[in-house]
Amino acid sequence: MHLLIRIATGLILIYVIYVCGLFLLQGDILFPIKQTKGIPNITHDIPGLEKIWLDTSFGKVEAWFLPPAIKHETMPAPAVIFAHGNAELIDYWPQTLGRFTSLGMGLLLVEYPGYGRSQGRPSQKSIEETFVSAYDTITAREGTDRSRIVIMGRSIGGGAACALAAKRPSAALILMSTFTSVRAFAPRFLIPGFIIRNPFDNLSVVTSYSCPVIIFHGKNDAIVPYNHGLALFHAAKQGKIITCSSGHNDCPPNWESFWKDLESFLRDAKIIR
Repeated sequence: MHLLIRIATGLILIYVIYVCGLFLLQGDILFPIKQTKGIPNITHDIPGLEKIWLDTSFGKVEAWFLPPAIKHETMPAPAVIFAHGNAELIDYWPQTLGRFTSLGMGLLLVEYPGYGRSQGRPSQKSIEETFVSAYDTITAREGTDRSRIVIMGRSIGGGAACALAAKRPSAALILMSTFTSVRAFAPRFLIPGFIIRNPFDNLSVVTSYSCPVIIFHGKNDAIVPYNHGLALFHAAKQGKIITCSSGHNDCPPNWESFWKDLESFLRDAKIIR
């Protein structure tokens, strides 16, 4: 009996240490800044790119703005605000997402605090503040149509996108490989959900979101399982899901198909004409 008690006590102690370790390290797991070292210098190859420094309570955060390639003589233009994945930088996305500008939309790439050249530390709170500042900055610009702001997020960026959608009005939401919430992963790691400091409850945001939502998700995603995308789709009042034959980091597997689906979505949502 004493041996069983000692074994049980030891297992409980190991579990407590494990949970405490995850509690302390979860920020580094969710935001692996060290994986983004070696910033590429590509801004000189991007016509019209404008660097914007956002003022926050914890310092300056960088954003890049690409203006619409199609000039709007008589009306302001729509804009998309993009949040990237957790081991990425805004530097990786101008060429891939530059097609937004050929659709007559401005593109704002927003960095996370502590990433790249930006100050601060990443957390749900600091990211929310950053993206609200980015939203307020872009909508204050002459030539931006405040009624046609699209918010887009990929992977952990879906959390940033949904956090912004809960704080500011938008006309549509684009989610790529996005989870329902960080707390939904707690059972996978055998930990209680209440220790999660950055919950990013995307499901509750999408449930209350009244405008169109499009979700791109790989059916073979081993990082954010496909059922997360399905749950977000079923929760949306005006939802559409594009199921991709891909995993997590290779979604979408075909960018031409992606743009075809996305352009159709934006036209149906009356974002572009």
